[in-house]
Amino acid sequence: MSYIPTKEADFVEWSENLITVSTANKTLWNLPEDKLAALSALHNEVKALHAKCQTVTYTKLDMQEKKEKKKELVHLEEVFVRNNLQNNDAMNDSGRRNLRIPIYDKTPTAHPAPESIPYIEIETPHPRTLRIKFRDEHAPRWGKPAHVHGLECLWNIRDTPPEKMKDLLHSSFATRSPLELVFEEDERGKKVYLAVRWETGAVQKGLWSDIVFAIIP
Repeated sequence: MSYIPTKEADFVEWSENLITVSTANKTLWNLPEDKLAALSALHNEVKALHAKCQTVTYTKLDMQEKKEKKKELVHLEEVFVRNNLQNNDAMNDSGRRNLRIPIYDKTPTAHPAPESIPYIEIETPHPRTLRIKFRDEHAPRWGKPAHVHGLECLWNIRDTPPEKMKDLLHSSFATRSPLELVFEEDERGKKVYLAVRWETGAVQKGLWSDIVFAIIP
């Protein structure tokens, strides 16, 4: 990770600071003691091996062990930062600065409601399954456009076409193409009417597509 020093001596110092500051604030920040203890123990091993490899008596085995232990420690600290520090509501940005970890803007960037209407293709890959592939009409690949969180799909099983959008009683959502709808055995052969639209992460909604139908295989 870019915030973790690459130079070994700097890494050892950064790691010690991370563990020391986290340990001092473990109660305030609700940090897991077992994870901190594991990090501290592994850090002490890496620190000792780093010091040993600065002497004239070190061996190739010492260097290899240091390399492996450091790699393990870097991974565990990345996971610890991501899971326990980065989005920890009990912390403030001052604490993150003291830890020397990134501070991300938690305020989502505002984007306008999507102006395009999704283009879809409906496949029937398995019994009782409709697979809805989606993209912008002229996009080269299947998937959602930039700044769109996903695809909302309203649908309903009916004998006759719906007269209004509110007649589509069920809602499904997908952040990646395709969206799959799975039905019961006794629903095979029936018509599913559906319409789709884009939705942003700030719940800005686009325009509905035309209502189309597919037959449950």
